[in-house]
Amino acid sequence: MNTTMTLSTLTALTGLEVFDYLDRQVSIPVVDGLQAQGDLIVIPHSIVKHVAAMQDTRTDDVPLTGVELLRSAAGGNPHSLVCEAGRCKWSTPVFDPSGLALGILDTEVTAYLIHPEHGATGIAPGRYVIGRQRERGVGRYFHSARLVAD
Repeated sequence: MNTTMTLSTLTALTGLEVFDYLDRQVSIPVVDGLQAQGDLIVIPHSIVKHVAAMQDTRTDDVPLTGVELLRSAAGGNPHSLVCEAGRCKWSTPVFDPSGLALGILDTEVTAYLIHPEHGATGIAPGRYVIGRQRERGVGRYFHSARLVAD
C-alpha cells in the first residue's frame, strides 16, 4: 500500500464501507505511537511489555479484506484491521493482566483500522497491542472503571 492513502482508496482496496458523511478524499494519518479509535486503543508494545503471547495464542496473516477486531456495543459497526497481505501478523488471544488486550499486531508496513463511523487510522510499521479502552465512571460511580462503549 502507498504511503499517502485516502479513505476512498482504502475502502476501494479492501471492500469495506464507511458512512457517506465521511470525506473520502481525506488523507489517512499514520501514527507510530499511542492512538485511539472509538472504543479501541493502539499502544506500542514497548509501553505495555506485560502483554505477551501464550501457549494457545494463534498468529495469522492480516488480509487486505480485514480482520474484525471488535464490534461496537449492541452488535453494531465493526473495527477492522487491514494490511497488505502477508506483511502483518495478528496474534490472539494474549496474556494481559488488565484483561483489555485483544491481541498483538506485528506489521512491516502501514496497517489500517477501519470503522464505518470513524473512517480510518494508519498504524506505522512496528509491534503494537490493540485493546479495549476503559474510562472512569462519573457521578456516584466516579471511582469505578468501565469499558468505553462506541
